[in-house]
Formats: sequence, structure tokens, C-alpha cells
Amino acid sequence: MKKTILTLVLLFTVTVFWSQKKQLIAYIDMEYILENVPEYLEAQNTLDGKIAKWRKKLDDQQRHIEVLKTDLANEKAILTKDLIEEKEEEISLKQVELRRLESLYFGPKGDLFQVRKQLVQPIQDQVYNAIQSISKRKKYDFVFDKTSDLVMLYSNKKYDISDLVLSTIDRTRLINKKNEQKKSKKNVKKASPKKELTEKQKTAVKKIEDAKAKKIADKEAKKKLIEERRKKLLKQREEKRRILREKKEALRKKKEQEKKDKNNN
Repeated sequence: MKKTILTLVLLFTVTVFWSQKKQLIAYIDMEYILENVPEYLEAQNTLDGKIAKWRKKLDDQQRHIEVLKTDLANEKAILTKDLIEEKEEEISLKQVELRRLESLYFGPKGDLFQVRKQLVQPIQDQVYNAIQSISKRKKYDFVFDKTSDLVMLYSNKKYDISDLVLSTIDRTRLINKKNEQKKSKKNVKKASPKKELTEKQKTAVKKIEDAKAKKIADKEAKKKLIEERRKKLLKQREEKRRILREKKEALRKKKEQEKKDKNNN
């Protein structure tokens, strides 16, 4: 009923405008256009894959709930009241989780809405931009969508600009591709190797590199010398400690012997 009223109002409006001034009208077949845009088909396949995955998860959850219900019905006669209530609560929680997942995936602003917006919206924008461009160029006053809620009782093929929209999208894609190639070539050119150095420049570079290498070698040699000195010093200290320990041990033994001799006398 609403569609019929909308159609009558729209036809009346167009008729009024047409009577006042000749209007340029065209229409498109959105389904036909989208089916011939490769990016849309690819996006739709990706979206269909995600929907199938979500549906499977929901179906698995629903089957699990049905199994729990069946088990409870079969075992209810032998279960205590507490166990029955526990199982009923588990089923209730599973059902709440199922509804939450359904809303998460297919709710008004769920994953389906977000993914479709991410994948399909840019392609629909291409179509609308092409229609805007054609309408301005051809000076159309109205462009209808044959597949929308508007009921078109009759349409003359000569007013169908669907193929023109497709060719506009293809031309835009080709222009963008050429621009990207130019940009890529420009970046490659910027990243191209520098010109070959002259002999004089090579000699100067070699001197700098040799000086750096000598500086590093001198630093390593100095570091090695310091390490050798440290090891030598540690060895000397250890030798002194060993001699001191031997003297202490000898003195201790001497005192013990003197004490022993004194006791014997």
C-alpha cells in the first residue's frame, strides 16, 4: 500500500514538472550494475563467507541447546529438584547467549552492518559518484533506480543509463590506475641509485673509511691492552694472597709445634 502511494505521488510530481517544463529523466538497474563490478562481487563473496560462518556458529549453539533440552526431558524423572533447576538455568543462559550472538552478528549495528559498510559501501559510492557525474553532464532532472521500492510499470530501454554508469566506473578505475602507476614510477625514480663517484671522490671516501677503520682498530687495541693489564694485576694480587696464606699457614704450624714441644717438656 505504501509503495503504491509513493509511486502515485512520485508520478504526480513528475507529471506536474513535465507539464511545466520538459524534464530529462533516466533510470538505472542497480542490481545489473553491481553484478558487473568485479570489486562488488569480490566483496559480496567475502561477506557471504562471513555470514555463513556466523550462521554455522548460531546453528551449532541452537543444536547444543536442543540436546540439553532433550537430555533434561529424558533424565528429569531421576534427577533431584536442585539438579533440574541447575540444568534449566544452564539452558536459559545458553539461550541468552544465543540471542546475544544473533544481535551481535545481525543486529541493527551488528557485525553484518559494519562489514557490509566496510566492503560494499565504497563500491556503492563509486556507482553514486558515476550517476552524479553523468547527471550533471547530461543534465538529467531525475534518475530512478529500477530495483528500488519504486514500482516502474513501464520503462523505455533508451532511458536506461546502467551501461553508461558502468563505463564511467571503468574509466574512473583506469584513470586511477594510471595515476597510481605514475606515482609508482616517480617513487622509483626518487629511489634510483646515485651517480657513479669520480676517482677523486672515491679516494676521499676511501680515506675517510680508512681513518674510521684505524680509529676502531686503535680503540680495540687500547681496550685489549687495558684488559691484559687488568688480568696481569689480578694475577699479581692473587700471587701475593697465595704467599701471604702460605706464610700464615707456616706460622700457625710453627706455633702449634712450639706449644707441643713445651707441653712435652
